[in-house]
Amino acid sequence: MSTAAIQQQPTPERFFAAINAYEQTEAMKTALELEVFTAIAEGNATAATIAKRCSASERGIRTLCDFLTIHGFLTKQGTAYGLAPDTAMFLNRQSPAYLGGAVDFLLTSRIRDAHSRLTEAVRKGGTALGQGNLDPENPDWVKFAKAMMPMMFMSAQLMAADLRKGGEVEKVLDIAAGHGIYGISVAKQNPSAHIYASDWKNVLEVAAQNAQAMGVADRYHLLPGSAFETDFGSGYDLALITNFLHHFDPPTCTAFMRKVYAALKPGGRAAIAEFVPNPDRVSPPMAAAFSMMMLATTPSGDAYTFAELETMAKDAGFTRVELGSPIGPDSLVIAYR
Repeated sequence: MSTAAIQQQPTPERFFAAINAYEQTEAMKTALELEVFTAIAEGNATAATIAKRCSASERGIRTLCDFLTIHGFLTKQGTAYGLAPDTAMFLNRQSPAYLGGAVDFLLTSRIRDAHSRLTEAVRKGGTALGQGNLDPENPDWVKFAKAMMPMMFMSAQLMAADLRKGGEVEKVLDIAAGHGIYGISVAKQNPSAHIYASDWKNVLEVAAQNAQAMGVADRYHLLPGSAFETDFGSGYDLALITNFLHHFDPPTCTAFMRKVYAALKPGGRAAIAEFVPNPDRVSPPMAAAFSMMMLATTPSGDAYTFAELETMAKDAGFTRVELGSPIGPDSLVIAYR
């Protein structure tokens, strides 16, 4: 039998990798808690020196680091461990692009519980946990606001720069502001812009702190409460709708976009940041797979294609909808009133 034929033989490897995937989750969580990646970045290369730095056993560190090497997070030459390029950039606590804090939100008990009941969610067509992540004043969104800003920082900068090409804005609505970095980035690039941030009161406390730290507090205004019930006012040049629509079904999104349309002045824009899968709904992988997160954690959310987002916006009254540049893992969709 030829080598090519042998390679094409069915193998259970993918099945076992999927069933045991929780080991990668726990290994990553442990490595971040012990600061293994940071220890290696500091020059601790062997299991013994890493263990001393991390206050752990040498056997435990050797097993953990070998496992992380197998999965591509570390390199190994002889007995010396090193950081893979992505690991050095995103998982070393001293890196300005450090993303390790994201686990504080991504591994909350509510999200993990929702996925543990995925069979029920698949049968039902939505989360098995009541409203899932959509409960009012859900404290998990405070964790999101605190943990996810580093991950969103570059995307927010790219989005603000792209929107700046359409002209300077003065009144901006930031819907589901969370950490506030999207609105804050627009304020930094538009010196006369005032940002009106909408989110739950407990979440806006985090956004307000970030606005203060970044020097735009005097132009940062809070609209606490449900985005569906809060009076946004009117006359906005720009509305930011970042990673929000995917929580709801298309009719709800369309109705909400009508509310946004009414808040914008003529000629205003709605800037939508979303995971946008291709029409085949299986590519690109990160955007397409996000539908599973929405199935597990929301009653009716989904990852929407550009055509679906375009239909929602046009049914809400917007005259033109464009697919803009990629902004990190998200895509930018701009709807024009």
